[in-house]
Amino acid sequence: MTPLSYRSATGRRVLLATVLGSAMASIDSTVVGIALPAIGRDFHATLASLQWVFTSYTLTLAGLLLFAGALGDRYGRKKIFVTGVIWFALASLLCGVALNAPELIAARALQGVGAALLTPGSLAILEASFVKRDRAKAIGAWSGFSGLGTAVGPFLGGWLISAVSWRLIFVINLPVAALVVAVSLRHVPESRNPRAAGRLDVAGGALVTLGLAGLTYGLIYGPDHGFTSATTLSALTAGAVLLAAFAWRERRAKLPVLPLGMFRSAQFSSANLVTFIVYAALGGALFLLPVQLEQVAGYTALQAGISLLPVTIIMLLLSARSGELAARIGPRLQMTAGPVVIAAGLALLARIGQSGSYLAEVLPAVLVFGLGLAINVAPLTATVLAAVPAERAGTASAINNDVARVAALVAVAVLPAAAGLTGASYLHQAEFSAGFRLAMLTSACLCLCGALLAGLTIKNTSVTAGKARWRPQAGGECLHCALDAPPGQAGEPAE
Repeated sequence: MTPLSYRSATGRRVLLATVLGSAMASIDSTVVGIALPAIGRDFHATLASLQWVFTSYTLTLAGLLLFAGALGDRYGRKKIFVTGVIWFALASLLCGVALNAPELIAARALQGVGAALLTPGSLAILEASFVKRDRAKAIGAWSGFSGLGTAVGPFLGGWLISAVSWRLIFVINLPVAALVVAVSLRHVPESRNPRAAGRLDVAGGALVTLGLAGLTYGLIYGPDHGFTSATTLSALTAGAVLLAAFAWRERRAKLPVLPLGMFRSAQFSSANLVTFIVYAALGGALFLLPVQLEQVAGYTALQAGISLLPVTIIMLLLSARSGELAARIGPRLQMTAGPVVIAAGLALLARIGQSGSYLAEVLPAVLVFGLGLAINVAPLTATVLAAVPAERAGTASAINNDVARVAALVAVAVLPAAAGLTGASYLHQAEFSAGFRLAMLTSACLCLCGALLAGLTIKNTSVTAGKARWRPQAGGECLHCALDAPPGQAGEPAE
């Protein structure tokens, strides 16, 4: 394979395919939150069902993400990427025609499988396809265009929900996927990892996915039926046993999907623990926020969709600069201050009530929240990458991405019940509003814990990976990840 130039026509088409493919999956994971009230009304669903609509996607995505990356390395990144796009499109169609909540939940789980197959491939294709001098530029463009897609996504999704139906946020994926497949088959070169040999860790991928499913089921089922019920205890026990078996398996597998040895680095472990705490706060809060805006404050889906637009703008403007600052002064200050500012934003979100004034209640909270994300995300990701040798940076990034998704999965399962939100409480304004306020303050406290942990454990080393210095790209970070998961890549080793 001849490496591509960024300015070549084929290079631009490869960039188009990877941007559209990854944006399709990431936007869908955030826009669904805006659609939850409409889905709940159409299906007369309980809050637990809405939690499953949200978490079933994250469950299969988080459980299979590392395994899917190994599949691409072994059998071809283009092949697995295209397979994932087709799978995602077919699952989106099933979501669009679902007749009830169980059907939609099952289709969302299948969507997550498709997202797991295509997500690792998008950046891996760019890394393998472009000449070394153009890789940073290609990744920066990928990040920038993904950010623009994220800005448009909630607006488009909110408009489709308000004007037609929530079903269109899924059906619209079909023409996008068709374009991605057509461009990929014709223009994207195939690549593999020549050192990928030996048996794939299928057992590890199955154990972590089933273990997460058991825990999630027990955590969502428990609040309505009792945590001492046989079903709840069985699910929680099975989940814990399967995850313990996964850890045992990974310590002994020749090619584990999760190399546990990487956690011997205190910096790597600390950064991932901070990631888990902060993204748990974000995941739980952002699951409940659209419901509060639509069910309590009376926003339309379109208004709720664009209410978080300032977050994307702030990330676009400040993420790269935040990464540059961390490279100069070390990450500890920003990884400590960022969660504190995020906590302030979440505390301000707790003020949103029935009046729902955007200028007085929503916008100040969103601006502070976005500033906190911009301060924290780039240094956090760079710290994870810098804690391992350069040749392990891809694996480190995938692990950090998965940690964030699992954190959101657990938070969406636990936070509503912890705030007293169960059953059909989202249909009762006063009850939901009281629970929402408690949930936001709980999430803010979680962020403060993350800040304390970062201040105590993160070392102020230079942002390097092995002997290669990492620098932020001109295009900024993978901006959609601010509301989903950390960026897949922070940069390219400086030459």
